[in-house]
Amino acid sequence: MKQQAVFKALADPTRRAILKRLHGGAMSAGEIGAAFDITGASLSHHFAVLKQADLVRTERRGQYIVYSLNSTVMEDLTRMVLDLIPSSGGKGSKR
Repeated sequence: MKQQAVFKALADPTRRAILKRLHGGAMSAGEIGAAFDITGASLSHHFAVLKQADLVRTERRGQYIVYSLNSTVMEDLTRMVLDLIPSSGGKGSKR
């Protein structure tokens, strides 16, 4: 996982909203874009950042590009964040 790229991608609220939409399943770029009031060029930039971070996968279906979540990276990110949270009751716990 490219941590810097992942955190950069997640820092933007539009990209987080795109990921949230993809949580429900794969969608075409047009379907995703219909939910946002931004230009096609801006949307394309957001997709590029998400792809660079490996948070989304793409598949060409005819003339459409379909995006889906890369759940492996999301699971790795979740594990990394959970590892940052101290466990209660273990050694080093100050509670």
